[in-house]
Amino acid sequence: MTSANMRIAGLISAQLYSAHYGGMASSRIVQTLEATMQIDNFETAVITVEFMAKALFRDSHGRRSVTVAIIAFRVRHDAPRLAYGYVVPYTFRLLQNFQFHSSSSAKTGATRDVNAINRSRISAFFQLKEASWQLTQAYALMFLPFSLPLDPRSFIAALIHCRNPSHIKQVHALAIITALIENLGVANKLVYTYAQHKSMADAYTLFSEMRVRDNVSWSVIIGGFAKVGNHGCCLGIFREFVRSGLLMDNYTLPFALRACRDTLSCRTGAEIHHLVYKFGLHSDVFISAAIVDMYAKCGQVEHARKVFDKMPKRDLVTWTVMISGYADCGNPEESLALFVEMNESGVLPDKITMVTVAFACAKLGAMHKANMIHEYIVRRKFSLDVILGTAMIDMFAKCGNVDAARAIFDRMNGRNVISWSSMISAYGAHGHGKEALELFPQMINSGIRPNRITFVSVLSACSHAGLVEEGRHFFQTMEKDYFVEPDVKHYTCMVDLLGRAGLLEEANELIERMKVEKDEGLWGALLGACRIHGNLVLAERAARRLLELSPRNSGYYVLVSNIYANAQKWGEVANIREIMSDSRVKKTPGWTWIEINNKMYQFKVGDKSHPQSKEIYEMLKVIVDKLELAGYVPDTNFVLHDIDEELKAEFLYTHSEKLAIAFALIATAEGETMRMTKNLRVCGDCHTFTKIVSSIAKREIVVRDANRFHHFSKGSCSCGDYW
Repeated sequence: MTSANMRIAGLISAQLYSAHYGGMASSRIVQTLEATMQIDNFETAVITVEFMAKALFRDSHGRRSVTVAIIAFRVRHDAPRLAYGYVVPYTFRLLQNFQFHSSSSAKTGATRDVNAINRSRISAFFQLKEASWQLTQAYALMFLPFSLPLDPRSFIAALIHCRNPSHIKQVHALAIITALIENLGVANKLVYTYAQHKSMADAYTLFSEMRVRDNVSWSVIIGGFAKVGNHGCCLGIFREFVRSGLLMDNYTLPFALRACRDTLSCRTGAEIHHLVYKFGLHSDVFISAAIVDMYAKCGQVEHARKVFDKMPKRDLVTWTVMISGYADCGNPEESLALFVEMNESGVLPDKITMVTVAFACAKLGAMHKANMIHEYIVRRKFSLDVILGTAMIDMFAKCGNVDAARAIFDRMNGRNVISWSSMISAYGAHGHGKEALELFPQMINSGIRPNRITFVSVLSACSHAGLVEEGRHFFQTMEKDYFVEPDVKHYTCMVDLLGRAGLLEEANELIERMKVEKDEGLWGALLGACRIHGNLVLAERAARRLLELSPRNSGYYVLVSNIYANAQKWGEVANIREIMSDSRVKKTPGWTWIEINNKMYQFKVGDKSHPQSKEIYEMLKVIVDKLELAGYVPDTNFVLHDIDEELKAEFLYTHSEKLAIAFALIATAEGETMRMTKNLRVCGDCHTFTKIVSSIAKREIVVRDANRFHHFSKGSCSCGDYW
């Protein structure tokens, strides 16, 4: 140490020493100590502090005051060079002489001082960027030689700043050593902190060892398991909680209801609903919202609505949950009606609500309602951020207006990989393969890296547009250039692309080579291609695998029946029908929705429920007569019954989309675009029928089926008969 530094240290020490014996105020002493901490030379500072310690430890008042500054000094100078074995011995050496007066009042004051120092310094240590966990551990351990009761709040302060389970375990160990683990607040905080770091094994071990538990204890452990997705443990512990006899509250019940929702355990959810009434919590907004959410996600939308209607007060979250429930359960019309009711009740939507409403409108496919939602968003000045903008792209695309979807895409405040993928998918679904592929390099140039969903969208666009070479290129380069390993969805797109192009052997070879597990979507794509090209051998192979994987899907039985019917193998068609009957598999009925004058109308095969049914069938006969004059011949291969050809034709005439078209010709103005949604794939005969109608009636007809969009105009379809 240089003579100059020695002189500085000596002067400060002498000043403090004389000031103390002259009655200098404790606050002034601490100020001087804090000035000492600014000495840049570490060696000088150490000697100075040691001089101060010797000078001030002679008096309890000064002793307590200076301890705070000494600890702060150690943090400032030791944290960057911390060595656990260096800090602890030094701190012990300073504090070994730190003895309190024997009077009870002095002990009480000392305890209070140490606890105050303990809490404040533990918190301060964590807030220093360079401080490490060992420093806090050393600081906590330095109090162990004293027989002073530690304050539980000190442990809670430390737990707030724990950064990983290792840190929590060190505080946990210290709590055991000091017996503070018996403090319910400390134990609950430890369980909570373990749960926050997803260390549920440690959380449950501690929870199971607790001799006393309160509602907080149960809520924390139940909520922890719910948040990590371990719903079995969540509900199991909840049952223990019920048996414990403690009163239910609005913290524990929502977690248990969330577990029921995520596991679709409607029966357990109903039991919890009964408990809610038993404990008089049915008027609680949070619990009622959780019950509505649980029933809605479990498909029990009627039960959800009953709870919703009985709620004395409904917040925005509850309205949004109910709107989403209707959309998820296939009732988007009711979803949109509820949105209108919400606005009329004075509850204004937020961005999440509008995303939910856009999703419902997308499922409905109603263009007029899509325009209304867009106008509402503009009027309320919602920002077209990534979440809402992407939802709007999907809504307009599924309502049949890909140009409006692109306009939203261009106006978005920011785009991520999901936004780009959605726009590519929208173009692909509408048969605009070229536009879809043009977006891909634009996305790359904007700095966005494609992911697996992007390549599903790209390959699907290639499939819908018949772009075989382009599809091969993207499939071969996705892993090599973009490090995206193909999964079963990418293989399915390729099988669909190759199969539709008639390259069935290449599609079959690709299936044989693939290393990922094959699913029903893959075999379904191959079977669909076999139907188009009449390959009975491959079709039977694909059908066997399909019916093994998904024996309850009626659509696959119908597809196999179509293939046998095309081959005039009526015995096999009868066998398929018998298998369906024995397995109690019912054919999904075909439905068509059409929007006319801002209202949605629904038709099924042979439907006569509409008030204008007589006029509809009369118009249908007029259309058929005109089409037959134009050369239309019904494709009776799509009738799966071995009956007379004339009866087959009559059966085809009553398909739901034909009835919808006939009604639209009656109810809409000349030249007005027809927009329809079909729940199944459009059959070949209806596809031909609609093409000719678009030419004779001079109408554009937009049909959204289970696979894609068809834009019929002037006798042709945007799919190029490739669907």
